[in-house]
Amino acid sequence: MLQQDVKKVLFSAEDITEKCKALGKQITEDYAARGEVPLLVALLKGSIPFLSELMKYIDLPVELDFMDVSSYDGTESVGEVHVIKDLDRAVKDVNILIVEDIVDTGRTLHSISNLLLYKGAKEVRICTLLDKPERRVVDIDVDYVGFNCPNEFVIGFGLDFNEKYRNLPYIGVLKEELYQ
Repeated sequence: MLQQDVKKVLFSAEDITEKCKALGKQITEDYAARGEVPLLVALLKGSIPFLSELMKYIDLPVELDFMDVSSYDGTESVGEVHVIKDLDRAVKDVNILIVEDIVDTGRTLHSISNLLLYKGAKEVRICTLLDKPERRVVDIDVDYVGFNCPNEFVIGFGLDFNEKYRNLPYIGVLKEELYQ
């Protein structure tokens, strides 16, 4: 039923699994080489499927926490980031790896990274499933990127349109007539 709203599939469930294996291996190697363990901070709600798949392949004793932030209204980033749910723990001297579903304008991650550094985090790195660098309005370094994404409205694997389509097992493009 949901598939009828998908214009095309960009990344299959198999593509996503393989990318998570590669990212998990790289994250493991990078943090192990420095003798560090990251606190994985997932940004709710969209990053949950990605976090769940990714952490299977990180061979370190990671810790988890969650933040809920909002910067979107429908299909557009409104530029102002609101923290709805903050972390449950202090982050002073902690190595943080933010796990995000998609980096679009960069505003959300720029704000959250600065907030975590202000709170005393030792470092903040970013891992995203999808990156849309051509939409960037804020300069932000993304340390781990799953896929570069075309400038289309994507749904699935945690990504939504008005809270729908998150449960698709792949990343697809939403038909334009459904959001215009």
